[in-house]
Amino acid sequence: MTGVLEGAAALLLLTVAGSLFRIHRGPGRADRMMSAQLVGTGGIGVLLLLAGVSGEAAVLDVALVLALLAALASVAFVKATSPDGAGDPEEPS
Repeated sequence: MTGVLEGAAALLLLTVAGSLFRIHRGPGRADRMMSAQLVGTGGIGVLLLLAGVSGEAAVLDVALVLALLAALASVAFVKATSPDGAGDPEEPS
């Protein structure tokens, strides 16, 4: 079973490598941000698979922190690209 999990982690790392290429060559900022989200999601998947292989609880904590950072990055992207901070829910309308 360990070999299957390691193989799945290797396949996920290949998708992360493909998304790094898209970050470098992406035609627009939104494409680059979606690729960065794929890096975060793939990284979380790899960490979860490696936590299953190694049995280390600390790896699960790292995956949780990465998930939180990926969510915050997408919110920051929306706020940064919206005109005049229109994506800001705290701004009075």
